[in-house]
Formats: sequence, C-alpha cells, structure tokens
Amino acid sequence: MPATHLDPQMQKRLGVAGRVRLRRYVIALGTLLWVEPAGRRRARRAEGVGSRAARSRVEIPGREPRKEEGSPDNAVRRAVGHGLSPPAGRMSLAAYCVICCRRIGTSTSPPKSGTHWRDIRNIIKFTGSLILGGSLFLTYEVLALKKAVTLDTQVVEREKMKSYIYVQTVSLDKGENHGIAWQARKELHKAARKVLATSAKILRNPFADPFSTVDIEDHECAVWLLLRKSKSDDKTTRLEAVREMSETHHWHDYQYRIIAQACDPKTLIGLARSKESDLRFFLLPPPLPSLKEDSSTEEELRQLLASLPQTELDECIQYFTSLALSESSQSLAAQKGGLWCFGGNGLPYAESFGEVPSATVEMFCLEAIVKHSEISTHCDKIEANGGLQLLQRLYQLHKDCPKVQRNIMRVIGNMALNEHLHSSIVRSGWVSIMAEAMKSPHIMESSHAARILANLDRETVQEKYQDGVYVLHPQYRTSQPIKADVLFIHGLMGAAFKTWRQQDSEQAVIEKPMEDEDRYTTCWPKTWLAKDCPALRIISVEYDTSLSDWRARCPMERKSIAFRSNELLRKLRAAGVGDRPVVWISHSMGGLLVKKMLLEASAKPEMSTVINNTRGIIFYSVPHHGSRLAEYSVNIRYLLFPSLEVKELSKDSPALKTLQDDFLEFAKDKNFQVLNFVETLPTYIGSMIKLHVVPVESADLGIGDLIPVDVNHLNICKPKKKDAFLYQRTLQFIREALAKDLEN
Repeated sequence: MPATHLDPQMQKRLGVAGRVRLRRYVIALGTLLWVEPAGRRRARRAEGVGSRAARSRVEIPGREPRKEEGSPDNAVRRAVGHGLSPPAGRMSLAAYCVICCRRIGTSTSPPKSGTHWRDIRNIIKFTGSLILGGSLFLTYEVLALKKAVTLDTQVVEREKMKSYIYVQTVSLDKGENHGIAWQARKELHKAARKVLATSAKILRNPFADPFSTVDIEDHECAVWLLLRKSKSDDKTTRLEAVREMSETHHWHDYQYRIIAQACDPKTLIGLARSKESDLRFFLLPPPLPSLKEDSSTEEELRQLLASLPQTELDECIQYFTSLALSESSQSLAAQKGGLWCFGGNGLPYAESFGEVPSATVEMFCLEAIVKHSEISTHCDKIEANGGLQLLQRLYQLHKDCPKVQRNIMRVIGNMALNEHLHSSIVRSGWVSIMAEAMKSPHIMESSHAARILANLDRETVQEKYQDGVYVLHPQYRTSQPIKADVLFIHGLMGAAFKTWRQQDSEQAVIEKPMEDEDRYTTCWPKTWLAKDCPALRIISVEYDTSLSDWRARCPMERKSIAFRSNELLRKLRAAGVGDRPVVWISHSMGGLLVKKMLLEASAKPEMSTVINNTRGIIFYSVPHHGSRLAEYSVNIRYLLFPSLEVKELSKDSPALKTLQDDFLEFAKDKNFQVLNFVETLPTYIGSMIKLHVVPVESADLGIGDLIPVDVNHLNICKPKKKDAFLYQRTLQFIREALAKDLEN
C-alpha cells in the first residue's frame, strides 16, 4: 500500500479523535520543518545519512511501540528518510502534510446514532438560510425593476379610456423607419435631450428625475416631457405645453394616441380649442349603451323628457313639454297600430317638420329638452338619466339633419355652463366630437362647437356663453390680446349667422326663414372683420322672433321688446360684455333691442360698465319711428294675426315713441358715436307683397350720419364683397370709434 494513502480500515481504527490528533501532529511537523532556522538545517545536513538510518531504527524509551506497517507514523517516517536530500525531503514532507490534512478533513466518520438529529438540524439551518437569502435577493430585484419602470408623472393612473391600448407598430417598410428624415429627427431629438439634461443640472430643474430610469428612445422623451408640463401646478407652464402639443405635426400615430390616453381633461379641452391641433389627439367616443329590447331612440328620448322635473317651469317650457309628450304618445300608438297621424296641438308643427314621424317627434322632444337645459337642476337630471349618451346617439344618427344637431349642441352647451358636469361631458366623448365640429366649414356647426368648448375651458375663458350668445372670433385659443368687443344683433326673422352672410340672390324669400339657416359658407364678421381687426372679440346674438301668432312657438314666445332686452342684457353681461370697449351693430328690430338694453343698463348700477365702455352704435335700417309692415294684412299666412313684435313696430305704437325719445336724449348726453344705414329698394314678402319696410324718415335716429344704400331691407346688412361700400364704411367706423383702445 502506498505510503501516501490511509486505507479505510486505518481510518476506522483511528476514529474521530485519532484523526484529529494525527491532523494536529502532521500540521505541527510540517510547520516545524518550514520554520526551522537555516543554521540548524546546515548542521543536520553535515551529520550524514548513517545517523538518520540509525535514528529511524532505534526505539526511544518512553514512546509508543513501533506501529504497524500501514500506520500513519510509519508513513511519515518513510517519507522523511526515504533517501532524498534534506531540503527535498523536508519539502516533500511538508506537501505530504498538507495533503494528509485535506484527506483527513474530508474523510467520513463511522455513522453514529447520535448524529441523526444533528444532521436534520443542519439541513434545516441550511434550507432556512437558502430561503431567507433567496427572498432577500428576489425582493431586491423586484424593487430595482420597479424603480426602473416607474414614471414620476403618474400618467398611467390618470388614463381616461382603459379600453384603448396603443403600441408602437413597426412598419414593414424599412425606408419608413430608417429614412433620412427619420434618422435626422431622431438625432435632433437626441441633441435636444442632451441640452435639456445639461440645463437641468445647471438650473436644478427636475427634468431628469422621471426619465433617468426609463428605457425609451431619446427622441420620444419630448412626448413625456410635454405630458409632465401639462400637469404642472403653474398655469403658464400648462398653457405652453398645450400650445407645443398643438403645433407638433411630425409625431407617429402612436405618439398622438399616448397623449390622448394620458392627458387630463384640461389638456384635452385645450387641444380641442387649439387651431392647429391634430385630430389624432382625440380618442373615439366610448361605445354607447345598447338600446333596450323593443325600444327606439324616439321612445327613450320621450322617457328622458318625462323623467325631468315638471316644477319651476315657465309657460314656454310647460308648453313644449306637454306638446312633445302628447305627440310622441300619439306617434308611438300610431306606429304600433300601423298608422301615423297628427292631432291636437301638433298641427301647426306638422307642416314645418320633416315627413318622417320619428324625426318629427324627436324634434318636439329636443325643443322641450333645450328649454329644460336652461335650468341647472334639470341638467343634473339629464346627465343622471343617461342623456349625454342618448343625445350622442341622436347626433350620430342625424348627421344629415343640421336642425337636430343644432338643438343637441344647444343642450350640451347649456349643460357645460355647470362646472360640476364637465367631467361627465368629457368622459362621454363630447370633447372629441366638438373638436371635429370646430374644424367644420359650416359656420353654424363650428360656432355651436366653439360655444360648448369655451364653456368647458376654464383655463383661459372666464366668461360663460349662454344659449343664443355665440363667439365668431376668436373661436380658438390665441395669444392675441383682445382689446374690444363688437356685438351683432339681428332683427325680425333673422338669425345669429344667416343675417350676416354675404349678399345672395335678389329675390329674398322670407316665407321660409328657418329652412336654409343651417349651412353657410360665409359670414363676413367672422371672415373679413376678424382678419382686419384681430384684436376684437366678435359676438353674435340670436333670439326667436315671428311675424305672426298664427304659428307662434309657444305663448311665452310672444315677448315684448322690453322683456327680450332684459333677457339679452343678462346673457351678454355673463359673457363679459362691458368689461372692454364695445361697438354695437344691429339690423332692423335688433336696433330697438340695443336702445332698450342701453337704457336699462343705465338704470342699474351693476350694469354701469356697459354704458361707460360703449364707444359707438351702427344701425342697419332700424325703424326708430315705426314700420309699415304691421299695417299690411294681405298675406293671410303671416299677417292675419301679427305678432307682438310686429305690432310694436307700428308707427302709432306708444312704446316705440317712448323708446325713441328716451334714447335720443340719453345718447346725446353720453355723446355716443352713431352711424345709420337705410335701404332705398322695396323688399318682397312672400309672392304677393312688395314693401319698403323701413323708409328713410323712419331710419333717421336724430343723431349721427344717415347713409342711404341701394339695396332692400334684407340685404342692407349683407355686403356683396369685401371692398363694397357697406363693409368698408362699417370697418372705418369701427376703427375710428375704437382707435384709442386698439392702439393701447
């Protein structure tokens, strides 16, 4: 058996204690050999080989007897004296000691019954340590991963539409993603990122905090930076972020969708009111709830109207509500029976509405809901009963019916006057719909949308625009300071947009005044005046009028000039009229309303700013001394039962004479600048009457210039083109009246 090994029998005989003693002996011997002084080693080297051999054979008294051939002692002795030179022998002995120590340390001991539980305890300790260490490691990795993917902006928690998820799509066209333009844009963004990061360190701007651990492309940081700025506590920073978003047109589709999902309602409304905004900023409205079984939009609209409170209503709202409910009941009963008929109070409306029964009933209900939406508590009921979704369904179904869409937008605009309903309006998707409507070429659609969004935008708009008050300019957010207001008030049978269009055909038909008012291509105050005087806020007012009570809309619609002027003055003051210099522009009966409003404002201390800021008034064929229109009763359809408005225009009207005398004295005292236009041509009313509605003597207020124009009563406020005398003289008056205010 080689001397360098201990056989298993030897290991068993030695046992644990023997192995320990042998290990100590070997370690001590090896240590002694290595640390022995050099002098002693040279002396021993001189003694020779003989003495070593003799020493190996002689037994020293007092020591243990000679061990067996395979004992470890003999193996050590053989290794020492086996013929090598002293240095080599000692080195090999030291190496042997190390090897023996390792083998003895790794040798197994005979199994003992007392070590069973000790092994179990060791296993438990090892397993527990492993589990504890693994848990700590996993916890550390999870925290590190969370830190790496967490954004400080918290945009994910504020997502409005959880059902929409947009990911970056990779095009199959390599040239699209790796073209020169794409690479250049990426490098520019990367350079901008470095500049911003450097400036952040210098100025201690917390730019790097939310982005330092985000694994995104450098050129995409602009999206997240703008989102962060849009949620800033500083209003100026928020507005600047929205402006930068709206002016961005080089992003990918998914980047616009990121903004659409992550932005807050204020940012969304701001983007909708920004002229250059891309429509990809706006998500599609959420899916509408399905209709109930065996139900229709007509029936659900009727149920919505029936659920509204019937208390605190004026006669007009009661009239519309009862009319709509009765007609809808008859229509539903007739449809179920296979027949359709009109009856009762609905007969006058049967002529003027469309031929489809459901559309007719829907118009009845919408007219009533418009009146209800003027009451704040009723708006809450409309929202709670799902009215926002139902109106949106009707809006989508009647895209080709401007009348229906106009009434729906009137309801939404009235609801937007209540700030606590803004979140519901945004969630239902109306902001996205209005953002698209704002870009419509039709003046009616874009102006109604502008009113809704202005009432929703509490960031930049302090005024509130009630039903009938429409801003023609500026309809979008603008950096142009507004220095003055110009107000347009139409006349009898006019409208906020139709009255102020360009001159059209010579044969103006007044029979169907409401038929063609819904689609317009031109509105000269919005297109011409806004460009010539961009510092003006241009407002147009609308109110209902009629020539005859034969087709009166409701009993309360027969309002006097005094009643209407008080109502309009309240709406205009809520819109901020009076806070800036004002120029009033009116046509026909609208001029009488302007005169009455100014007189009433002079009697109310809270309205004093309206008087103090009035700079001038333009009257287009205003019958200051009455009109011949009320004297004619030939056309039975209109003038058999003239309306209260027409009666007040008669020459012998005492109310009209009192109004003229009071205003003339008041205007002279305030030294108002006045300009009067009057027609010289007759106007066709129907197919039988040709009438000079306002003669020259009636259009003379008594102060200011009086300018006759060779047009009829309808076209006196409709210039043929921009360089026409009517428009250029109007523009000159506005600039002269507001010269000092526009210069500041």
